[in-house]
Amino acid sequence: MINWLRVGIFLVVLLVVSGLLIPVQLLALRFDWPLRRRLPRQWHRMALWFLGIRVHVHGKLDTRRPLMIAANHASWKDILVLGSLADVAFIAKTEVASWPVFGFLARLQKTIFVVREEKRRTGDQVNEIAARMADGEIVVLFPEGTTSDGNRILGIKSSLFGAAAAALPKEGEGVVHVQPVAIAYTRVQGMPMGRYHRPIAGWPGDVGLVEHLIGVLRAGALDVDVTFGETVEFKKGDSRKALAIRIEEQLRAMLLAHLRGRRRH
Repeated sequence: MINWLRVGIFLVVLLVVSGLLIPVQLLALRFDWPLRRRLPRQWHRMALWFLGIRVHVHGKLDTRRPLMIAANHASWKDILVLGSLADVAFIAKTEVASWPVFGFLARLQKTIFVVREEKRRTGDQVNEIAARMADGEIVVLFPEGTTSDGNRILGIKSSLFGAAAAALPKEGEGVVHVQPVAIAYTRVQGMPMGRYHRPIAGWPGDVGLVEHLIGVLRAGALDVDVTFGETVEFKKGDSRKALAIRIEEQLRAMLLAHLRGRRRH
């Protein structure tokens, strides 16, 4: 009964607060106010608080620009977690735009939607990502290309780092900073998260979005460790494959360190 009451209160409060913030964000998007980048962070923090997700940060976000974050991806909760820590723009597959609620929220944050199957549109999409990075925005890439179960790093797709190459200046020397960020869901109700609770961390493809959201709400407090790794400098002429390998090595090491209880400070 208490769990269901908590679910109801969360949904009501979220709707009320969102109803107040959405018109402001729409105006900020319409007139390209700087507020359009900051307001989503406050919404993400509020949503995490009501969901009972506590974020523990290890390391620091790189202050240099242009900056791309390359993070592992287990669930839609990763969006809230990263969005609460910095003013970021996400790269997402175009199907996300049609999802109920989450698609609308993604558009409010000016998410960059990509159609990976249509190569004729790849150039335009990469150019948009590059332009946003050149304008000082932090772009978040999930280079696994899909969600995992939260227990491992899937193979990193080097092709997805094409945006980093496009963000390099066409003339002269330049560098794009790519920082790996590992997201590890480690505890539930203050206790180490065992195999039974792992589905709460990840988002299995056979579980509906609403069903998974309710499961997270009913589970109560979750702890997530976010580790900012060592930034890799990507320069003209550098190999995207080599970049992918370095990012994957760091992500795997940071994720396993937390899942095995060896915390990084």
